[in-house]
Amino acid sequence: VGGFGEVTRAQIHQEVEILKNLDHKHILRFHAIFDQPMHNQIVFITEIMTSGTLKQYTQKAKRVKRKIVKKWCRQILDGLSYLHENRIIHRDLKCDNIFINGANSEVKIGDLGLSTLVREGSQPQSVLGTPEFMAPELYDELYDEKVDVYAFGMCVLEMVTSEYPYSECLNAAQIYKKVTANTKPASLNKILDMDTKNFIELCLQHDHNLRPTSKVTQFD
Repeated sequence: VGGFGEVTRAQIHQEVEILKNLDHKHILRFHAIFDQPMHNQIVFITEIMTSGTLKQYTQKAKRVKRKIVKKWCRQILDGLSYLHENRIIHRDLKCDNIFINGANSEVKIGDLGLSTLVREGSQPQSVLGTPEFMAPELYDELYDEKVDVYAFGMCVLEMVTSEYPYSECLNAAQIYKKVTANTKPASLNKILDMDTKNFIELCLQHDHNLRPTSKVTQFD
């Protein structure tokens, strides 16, 4: 990760120390962090996952069985619940940041570089993430852990359609207009199974108060 100022660099080191203490079977383990000042980079060392990212895996598979998607969902929600219980918001959850061991379909949430620790009495205030997976309230810089539930819904959409959300948009500005206008990705209309579609729509509720928490979200 590159392009950091000294204040931000210190903050990252501080928060990575917290992340290194996380211990959950569905959270990618942090082992170490070190600076490369000459390149203005910070390097993270994490555990290895044998089959790459969930995005790479689903693209190769083309079509993933519903029972496998459900298994992945339960694992991701388990990991998210653990983060949220520890007052950590991921803020950049997407299939590119979820890693898989293909042999046993075990998945782990990784790339916590943009995550933030919500301190007592404070609100996270910065716009960070990937536009296709960013909840509307992220743009207002006033949000909570429900932004991860929204991003999770987009992940499920990508898993079942093998299509990146809002692929019909040409740039981030077009995505922003659709998100703020509560216009859902076109790929959502390709889902024929109504239970799956309703589950995704629940996670993508425009009003974050209507979204379930990561702990109670169920995919039956």
